[in-house]
Amino acid sequence: MNAIRNFSFLIFNFAFFFAFAETVEISVDLKFDSIDYVSGERVRAVVDVANMSPDTISVGYPSSKDTLFVEVFSSGSMEQLEKIGKGRFVSRFSLESNEGQKLETYLGDHYPLRTIGKYLAKPVLVHGGMRYEGQLRAFTVVPGMKVGSALQMFKNAEGLRREFTLLSWSRRNTEHLFLAAQDEGSVSRKWTTTDLGPFMRLRKPTLSVLGTGEVIVIHSCDRDRFRRSEFWSLPDALELNKHEFVRDPETAGSERVKELYKESGGVQPVARPWWKFW
Repeated sequence: MNAIRNFSFLIFNFAFFFAFAETVEISVDLKFDSIDYVSGERVRAVVDVANMSPDTISVGYPSSKDTLFVEVFSSGSMEQLEKIGKGRFVSRFSLESNEGQKLETYLGDHYPLRTIGKYLAKPVLVHGGMRYEGQLRAFTVVPGMKVGSALQMFKNAEGLRREFTLLSWSRRNTEHLFLAAQDEGSVSRKWTTTDLGPFMRLRKPTLSVLGTGEVIVIHSCDRDRFRRSEFWSLPDALELNKHEFVRDPETAGSERVKELYKESGGVQPVARPWWKFW
């Protein structure tokens, strides 16, 4: 009788082992760049997929039957957020057996993540009718600390005004500077918040809005250098044009004035008789 019981116990253990092995043949995980994101950021993360099954995983192609997405929950109530838009979470990919891949995703493009608070997210891969889930990962949306602001008005869009705000927040033990923007008046819209990089409070950052539609931020990024960030701001668009490092912010500003002077053709001398100079 004992021998039969021991044999049954072994059979049960083997069955449990193989059942468990089947569930871990495909794994999916989610890793964030940071634990805190300033309201309006795209919330970048990386999805890590490992295929230890004998099958091929295919996501995003016309013939693909597999899907990959990320579910997001409000941390307090565990209420699942409703997805906005119909875009793909990751680029299309295909994995053969014993292959893995890391894929970039931006959760702010798929969920309304501007509300300040804590959130939980988990990646989900659906393959062969089975759902493979990763662990819940936490992140927080924060307001940031206001450093400065500026207002832009548009000649060709009456009633529209765009408010730019410089915010600071610590990221990986280093203070960073962010630019947020929102439209008010005839149109109401909030634009993506941009991380401008490390920020040192050696000198107050400058935020300039030019009549040509350029928005320029100059801030101290270390003891010897400043970073100049240039955006193009139009009624229906706000885009980062370029980042560059400069030694002297005053020189950087005057050089841009010279560029605008050249682009305008300069100031032409006034034609008048020679006797009117006296």
